Amino acid sequence: MEKDNREPQHMKHHFGVSKIPILVQHCCFCLFLILTFFITTTTTTQAFDYADALSKSLLYFEAQRSGRIPYNQRVTWRDHSGLTDGLEQGVDLVGGYYDAGDHVKFGLPMAFTVTMLSWCAIEYRQQIQDAGELEHTMEAIKWGTDYFIKAHTSPNVLWAEVGDGDTDHYCWQRPEDMTTSRRAFKIDEKNPGSDLAGETAAAMAAASIVFRKTNPHYSHLLLHHAQQLFEFGDKYRGNYDASVGVVKRYYASVSGYMDELLWAGTWLYKATDNEGYLEYVISNADTFGGTGWSISEFSWDVKYAGLQLMLSKFLNEEKHKKHADILEKYRSKAEFYICSCLNKNNGSNVQRTPAGLLYIRQWNNMQYVSTAAFLLTLYSDFLQSTNQKLNCHSGTVDHEEIMSFAKSQVDYILGSNPMNMSYLVGYGPKYPKRVHHRGASIVSYKKNKGFIGCTQGYDNWYSSQSHNPNILIGALVGGPDWHDNFEDQRNNFMQTEACTYNTAPLVGVFAKLLHIENQKMAHDCNSLLVASFK
Repeated sequence: MEKDNREPQHMKHHFGVSKIPILVQHCCFCLFLILTFFITTTTTTQAFDYADALSKSLLYFEAQRSGRIPYNQRVTWRDHSGLTDGLEQGVDLVGGYYDAGDHVKFGLPMAFTVTMLSWCAIEYRQQIQDAGELEHTMEAIKWGTDYFIKAHTSPNVLWAEVGDGDTDHYCWQRPEDMTTSRRAFKIDEKNPGSDLAGETAAAMAAASIVFRKTNPHYSHLLLHHAQQLFEFGDKYRGNYDASVGVVKRYYASVSGYMDELLWAGTWLYKATDNEGYLEYVISNADTFGGTGWSISEFSWDVKYAGLQLMLSKFLNEEKHKKHADILEKYRSKAEFYICSCLNKNNGSNVQRTPAGLLYIRQWNNMQYVSTAAFLLTLYSDFLQSTNQKLNCHSGTVDHEEIMSFAKSQVDYILGSNPMNMSYLVGYGPKYPKRVHHRGASIVSYKKNKGFIGCTQGYDNWYSSQSHNPNILIGALVGGPDWHDNFEDQRNNFMQTEACTYNTAPLVGVFAKLLHIENQKMAHDCNSLLVASFK
């Protein structure tokens, strides 16, 4: 089995920028080793290396790159692909991300991926930086936003997709060998797509915040595109899957476009502090369902829980008091989502597997687990910073209980489950070895440049029982069924296919959990040192 020859550098534990003096750090480390030995010999509780999980999660985005692979690429089994994307239509659409195990560039899930990566970098920037992964996080974001800049060719034109799922799924090839259609599809004034325009605007607005200090010119450019896209999406309203019919079987916009317009407006307000965007979100709160929908999922399609949580945090700022009545309604819906995850609503809770994993639906359930873990973590931080508690129908909950549940979901992902399986590929001793992924399942183009044809891949690789020759490090697969069972087979795409939007929210959560772990270690060490000098 081929391994990434850069992998060992991601095995180290990152302790970040510590406030503890060097001598104390050394003493703490020795005491930590003693404690670790004692704990592991007296309990079966699993401890997880969140630093390693964070590092690996960011490698996954490099494996999903389309376009010309850069010189500093760490996932070395990948090479250039899709270098003529957009050529037929006379536009440059080279770059961006493949969403999952195929080679279509779907705009909506790609934009949501970038929004979530940016949100992670905004909320947990210091924690990610302490872990030594801020540069890689920003690279992952910029790979997406560079593509969106290309795809937004004029104020009211956005290229929505490159390739189509039907012809792409007919073949099982490496991206470097692609022979399938690379036709591009767009939305414009006559063929609107408010949901896609809104999500792309949200992604670019969020990313503009991330780059504001380090690359102000790029940040301004992103914000300019975001504002144009929002205006386009709001003025020419309609679902993008009605304009781009080929996407319906893959990423249909079931929730419609109203959540994305509220979502984009919220992010633009956060990026600009322009009162007009907040007024938009307030005035359309009821009409667009922002204060009406009580939702128990947060995903590439349904944004309500995310925007409701963002807006509920505005309540603590004096300048927003005049909108308190509407913001309180947003907050009540956000808390419905949190309480439903915690199983504390009155009958309207998210289901769980017997081992406690949140379970929304059969196909790629882990996407909902990762987004839930992120929103739970974020709300826990909010409650802690404002010294508040959450009142659910079944009782009052403090920030520690919310964070503890978020951690339980992440720990399940990393191996604390009945299968003893890490669903984050490449992490831990046991993880899926037959991920449903064309590039990972076929010998690397770097090792064998011989052309592999459309159906040849099915004959020689797809049906093979061998492990994938390339490890798709950092990919979060679809995960187990509602009985906690998992079958590691390449054709079991509901469970073994990974998507970029599965992993993206975990970047922030891993960084937060690592920060908590390091804080606790520092506190325990200081306590032990004080005791040792008495």
